[in-house]
Amino acid sequence: MSTVSIYRTEFLTFSTHGSMRRRKLQRLSLSPAVKMDSKSFERVKKEESSIQLQTSPIPQLENPRPSNLRFDRLQPSDQELDQDHRLEFGRFVAREAVLDEEFWTAAWLRAETHWEDRPGERYVDNFKRQFAEQEFNAIKRRYSGQHGQTYTCVVTVRKEERNVKRTVLKSVVGTLDFSIRHLLHGESFPGEREKHMFCSISRTNLNKYVYVSNLCVAKSARRQSIASNMLYFVIESARSKGVEPVYVHVHRNNEPALELYEKIGFEMVEMANSQLLKQEMFLLCFKT
Repeated sequence: MSTVSIYRTEFLTFSTHGSMRRRKLQRLSLSPAVKMDSKSFERVKKEESSIQLQTSPIPQLENPRPSNLRFDRLQPSDQELDQDHRLEFGRFVAREAVLDEEFWTAAWLRAETHWEDRPGERYVDNFKRQFAEQEFNAIKRRYSGQHGQTYTCVVTVRKEERNVKRTVLKSVVGTLDFSIRHLLHGESFPGEREKHMFCSISRTNLNKYVYVSNLCVAKSARRQSIASNMLYFVIESARSKGVEPVYVHVHRNNEPALELYEKIGFEMVEMANSQLLKQEMFLLCFKT
């Protein structure tokens, strides 16, 4: 009788935050008893412990999406929304988002845009769902008016068509955020004095400005002037509120975006280093 040593296969498990936990190799001993005669060959194994096969788990979200959302909800008609401030162009309408389902779809578009250059990455769908959930909750928090800012989530939806019913998920094709903020004392543009610890906010109408972020358009709806018309919507909204100017940060290497903003009339104010994104960005300004 002999003893054979084998090793359990090592597996890696991943958490939803990307951390790894490694399971150590466990040594098992097998004691095979061999009995032979002229007619047959019999082998009997006596194992000291059992071996269980395991598979690498796919990260799962505890709450993949808010449970009160209705993903079969139809896009409301213009009469139901009764919004005066809207911008119609071609087959689309740019307006403020009003439904939670619109907020969720806007968050999902941002998740797809964030991950679209990494389609082959493992578990990318799970990471997109997590990103969308976090962004949805962030949108809801921004509407609470934190830090004295007035926040608006803009969506572009497909126009109503006779005898055509669409869900909210299939109707929203573009989104961006804009907020009305105040410059700090002594600032001539946002971020000029951000390194100073004790800078108070100057809450006067003369120091108000509009800041644009999170602009993205669904792949299937690009090249139809959706991004530019959402920006025109923001500019008109700023004018109607008596606020100027409009600012936006753009990645230095994002040439299509830079061309878009330049075409609309934005001008570069300064080059800034994003500590969060670890890359250089341009601060652009549009004077209303």
